[in-house]
Amino acid sequence: MKVEILRLGHLGDGIAEGPVYVPGALPGELVEGEVSGDVIAAPKIVTPSPERVRAPCRHYKGCGGCALQHAADPFVAAWKTDVVRTALAGQGLEAEIRPIATSPAQSRRRAVLAGRRTKKGVLLGFHGRASDTVVAVPDCLLLHPELIAAFPALEALTLAGASRKGELSLTVTRCASGPDVAVSGGKELDVALHSELAGIAERFGLSRLAWGGEVVALRHPPYQAFGAARVVPPPGAFLQATAEGEKTLLSAVSETVAGARHVADLFAGCGTFALPLAENAEVHAVEGSAEMTAALDKGWRAAPGLKRVTTEARDLFRRPLMADELRRFDAVVIDPPRAGAEAQAVELARSEVPVIAAVSCNPVTFARDARLLVQGGYRLDWVRPVDQFRWSPHVELAARFSRTG
Repeated sequence: MKVEILRLGHLGDGIAEGPVYVPGALPGELVEGEVSGDVIAAPKIVTPSPERVRAPCRHYKGCGGCALQHAADPFVAAWKTDVVRTALAGQGLEAEIRPIATSPAQSRRRAVLAGRRTKKGVLLGFHGRASDTVVAVPDCLLLHPELIAAFPALEALTLAGASRKGELSLTVTRCASGPDVAVSGGKELDVALHSELAGIAERFGLSRLAWGGEVVALRHPPYQAFGAARVVPPPGAFLQATAEGEKTLLSAVSETVAGARHVADLFAGCGTFALPLAENAEVHAVEGSAEMTAALDKGWRAAPGLKRVTTEARDLFRRPLMADELRRFDAVVIDPPRAGAEAQAVELARSEVPVIAAVSCNPVTFARDARLLVQGGYRLDWVRPVDQFRWSPHVELAARFSRTG
């Protein structure tokens, strides 16, 4: 069957009339192949798009870590910008769309890899597309070189602690004192395994190693710098994917709340925004994880020259800050997970907070929540797309809302 690709879907696959989904295809291309259900899994490109390029990574065909290396960078940037614009339009919204900020190759400072024992040793890498198969990626172009350098340590951990039929999930984070590693899915931790894992951490210079949530080795505190503060996040805790992406998001947030004296940071994590903002404003940081708020508080107390930062461990999905609780703030920062923050958006829409700095990793739920704010009397001033997950279909954004009237 021959089909013409009309557009890209939200997963980065080509979509033809039907719809028929064609992974690896680009708009305007004529492709042919066997249709199974509604998918052409192995397409032949008959007429290639001028936007098609040679994938820069030798692992691209087998690895599922990237979906868009076959497309030119300007095309991907334009497509991701349009994803944001389309999400807004779906809620009847328009705004100034600022130029997208794309993180460079080899900048990912945090990754989750899969590890399996094999008859010949160990297999470490990412899963193949729509597959449980683990694909080794020794020359990955996404990961920071320091994460690639940690692969021997991750392989040693897999050999020591993976069952023959199981699979480890290894979260590795770059930090100045050495890789910070958190592992799940491994063997039950006993005295012998604890000793072996601690030896691996020492031999390969890991700053910290957590196994199934328990810290088994702490050679050096794995600090992350948030402004003037240094924070030790809980093992496996959320961190912006790239330093460049975090810098862009922080710049947008700082621009939005400039001049505010009292700021609420909702879904604050370990202080990505709260602690830098505390250089100029008092901040109340709210986060669902008590471990994260404790790490944030400890980092603030050890940092010189910051204004007062208070923390609150609170489930903002079930117990959003109410409109009357928001009265004391000049600005709000909100950075929810992919599900968005509908309940909190309802309360913000009822509040009188002058400005809101919104950060999102899901344009669709952002647009849904933005509509609630606009209906409540806010204006969506601008949106800046941010591409931290290069060559993937994911797109993040920062935005500014201001109270009208």
